[in-house]
Amino acid sequence: MLRYSAFRHQLLVATTLLLATTSCSVFQRKKTPVVETVRTTDSPAPPTAARDLADVMGTELQLTPDQTIRVRSILNGTLAESNAAKEKYAPKSPQLLAELKRINTDSQRELRTVVGPAKFSQLQTKATQQRIAAQMQQRQK
Repeated sequence: MLRYSAFRHQLLVATTLLLATTSCSVFQRKKTPVVETVRTTDSPAPPTAARDLADVMGTELQLTPDQTIRVRSILNGTLAESNAAKEKYAPKSPQLLAELKRINTDSQRELRTVVGPAKFSQLQTKATQQRIAAQMQQRQK
């Protein structure tokens, strides 16, 4: 009797697996399409971008916790302004480009004040910008 019970159990498992792998609708999962988001320069920046960039800059430039908090505040404001401008103006329009340039200039002036001229100069070097960009790409994965 024990052998028959074991055989019956194996048969039940095999049948279940067979049904699960075939087109039986009871066992088929609904397939949800995978949508990959592709950001363009016209896309609004994600809300975490300012936080992540401030953290990376804090580490890279060896900022104090207070400086990192102030940098995060500046970048959050910059992010909000640039996203608002992207909603207000047509993509790649002269008005949008001028507004983004103004926002960037104001942001850089504030950052220079917070981090100091020496660290701001370090931030502007190509090597530092490449390291920051690489760390930001790692955070997006």
